[in-house]
Amino acid sequence: MKRYNPKEIEPRWQKIWADDKAYVAVDYDTREKFYISPMFPYPSGTGMHTGHAFEHAIVDTVARFQRAHGRNVLNPMGWDAFGLPTENYAIKTGISPVEATQTFIANFKKQITRIGSSIDWSREINTSDPEYYKWTQWIFTQLFERGLAYQKESAQWWCPVDKTVLANEQVENGRCWRCGNEVVKKNLKQWFFKITDYADALLAEIPDLDWPEKIKVAQTNWIGRSQGAMIDFRVESEKVTVFTTRPDTIFGATFLVLAPEHPSVAKITTPEQKTAVDEYVKAAQKKSEIERQENKQKTGVFTGAYAVNPATNENIPVWIADYVLAGYGTGAIMAVPAHDERDREFAKAFELPVKSVVDSGGHDEGMLIDSGDFTGQSTSDARENIVKWLAEKGVAQEQTNYKMRDWLISRQRYWGAPIPIIHCPEHGAVAVPASDLPVILPEVKDITPDGSGTGVLARETDWVNTTCPTCGKPAKRETDTMDGYACSSWYLLRYTDPQNAEAAWDPKKADYWTPIDMYVGGDHAVAHLLYVRFWSHVFYDMGLVPTKEPVKKLVYHGYINAEDGTKMSKSKGNVIDPLEVIDSGYGADALRIFLLFLGPISDNSSWSANGIGGVYRFLNRIWTLVQEYNETDGGETDNTELERLIHRTVKKVTSDVEELSFNTAIAALMECVNELYKIKAADNYGATEWQWALETLTQLIAPFAPHIAEELWEQLGGDGSVHVAEWPTWDDKLLVEETVTVAVQVNGKLRGTITIYVGDDEAKAVELAKADEKIAVWLEGNIVKTIYVPNKLLNFVVK
Repeated sequence: MKRYNPKEIEPRWQKIWADDKAYVAVDYDTREKFYISPMFPYPSGTGMHTGHAFEHAIVDTVARFQRAHGRNVLNPMGWDAFGLPTENYAIKTGISPVEATQTFIANFKKQITRIGSSIDWSREINTSDPEYYKWTQWIFTQLFERGLAYQKESAQWWCPVDKTVLANEQVENGRCWRCGNEVVKKNLKQWFFKITDYADALLAEIPDLDWPEKIKVAQTNWIGRSQGAMIDFRVESEKVTVFTTRPDTIFGATFLVLAPEHPSVAKITTPEQKTAVDEYVKAAQKKSEIERQENKQKTGVFTGAYAVNPATNENIPVWIADYVLAGYGTGAIMAVPAHDERDREFAKAFELPVKSVVDSGGHDEGMLIDSGDFTGQSTSDARENIVKWLAEKGVAQEQTNYKMRDWLISRQRYWGAPIPIIHCPEHGAVAVPASDLPVILPEVKDITPDGSGTGVLARETDWVNTTCPTCGKPAKRETDTMDGYACSSWYLLRYTDPQNAEAAWDPKKADYWTPIDMYVGGDHAVAHLLYVRFWSHVFYDMGLVPTKEPVKKLVYHGYINAEDGTKMSKSKGNVIDPLEVIDSGYGADALRIFLLFLGPISDNSSWSANGIGGVYRFLNRIWTLVQEYNETDGGETDNTELERLIHRTVKKVTSDVEELSFNTAIAALMECVNELYKIKAADNYGATEWQWALETLTQLIAPFAPHIAEELWEQLGGDGSVHVAEWPTWDDKLLVEETVTVAVQVNGKLRGTITIYVGDDEAKAVELAKADEKIAVWLEGNIVKTIYVPNKLLNFVVK
């Protein structure tokens, strides 16, 4: 009997699939389309780990399942190739980023192929390819012309080691997320995308998204829309404007709090408090905004100044504290500690007064108390009335604010797409004409940043010096490159038309393929997923895509951790290379099934060397079933148990895969195989019914273990590839059990069981119970009555 050998089987089928171009998607096919993609990887020198393999196992299982249902499946792949890791690697090794990227991609591609992913490689893209970033640059020019790309000077996080700006989410405990060194604030002229113009539109779509709730909540909170009022407080000759969503509580405002960066801090601080304030401001600048918001321990310092509450005319102290952010609202708040948890914590920490002005019974809303002429009004009415009253005094107006900032896209590094802007002394910033794109990233021998903040490209004078597209006079190119998120914000559209040299994509192809039906990933809850949505909304307004939202269903998976439950990392030496597992003899199919069997895909799981051995044995059992069957002489059987088992398994696996409950689907397959061995031992194993059973089992295992399924399908004489064979169906009539086991009690105590046909009445159940010798001995007394629960329980009451 032939042995199961993944090292022989898997390369064979991978070559056949590649030679046959088995997974090339067809544009405008008459079949229903299904577009699925993982979040494309950053190709680093460390290669793929089992977390990547997990993601590809999810995507490929769904892709193969959809093909078996007759759908035209697009499952593409690309590389998010620009960015700091490759640039730093190039600086360290002296290898050019282009060469390093090519090496990394080749390794990743080898790993993904060895896993058995059914990818349409004809659509492969690379964000560092000029033919790709040409269109990233073209999109930038379109945003620029629509007023959605602009340049301004602002204070940004700066990493002195990586020598580039960082976004807020890239600063952790005052340190760079990549190198771990302390960051500082630096004033630089930067480019931004005006995502705030789409804040309301992005918010409006969130409730209807088929996305995990935690991602929807994260995006809602990130955008942070709040309706309120701007109210002016006087601090001597200085005016401090606060934004509040609860103007109804202004009579309870007992102090003001300013962000450390607020421009009024230096003006209002008294000489006595200057040293303390300066030290606090300096310390606050070392914290990221995320840290400042999440810090439970409130810190602050008194400015020495007092503001006039415009509602009460009382003087209230002005403090600064880092839990107030300069970029949200006005960077100043009126503190109402009786009705705001953060203000209350701050007041408690510094023994500041607390004044209750809402009788709420423990709720946010209620009736105003101790609030002048507004006492007795509901908070909802008072909000409107107080703002109107303060507006008549000239110190208030209604306002809508957002926590989200415009998207900073400038990077002072080399390895990125050049920003397609030319700076002209006469015409200012001018977009590079489409006919002159791409602006090619020049070859630079030394790409080490000098720390000046001007970027590596500023040193390339021959490249920088150019002419203005408007007037033809001498001008200079923009020397910043784009944030890598710019390249990844539209790649799902490029997959639909990757060879197009005349446009970023053909809108007709976008109409056919988009929105993407399923997008799979485990990172980027806000940044990438928000930027993808933003650009799609812009493209919709431009008439380039059929829907505002780019992703129909988002699948967010957990992590695969090391065996001890800690996160896998190269520094810890606990990273599992999928090729090591495959080459050890277990093979790709065992690896895929093991990863999907660990638990619900949304949960974090831990690697287990012992666990994958069990999965390998499971595949061997399926293999053995087919080998032994092929050595039989045929025959017939009337075993209905076999038929019911297969139909039951088809329904379970189908519904579980549709629900992405892969672990339970695999468990059902394992149970099925166990039952097949039991039936086989008491049946004519050569019967033709077994041919059907084994073919169906092979189809059910195919999305999870594509190589062994293809091999067994061929051995069983299946037509063509198992992955395009029509998915098996089930008959509900065969799912109804013919017999059931009924518990028999005497005076409430279990005395035995009987087996009856489904639908048998009480009389039949009583007859069978009395005929059972073990039960009959307990029925010698007077049977007063019987209690029967159909198909479940029979209870005799005996005296």
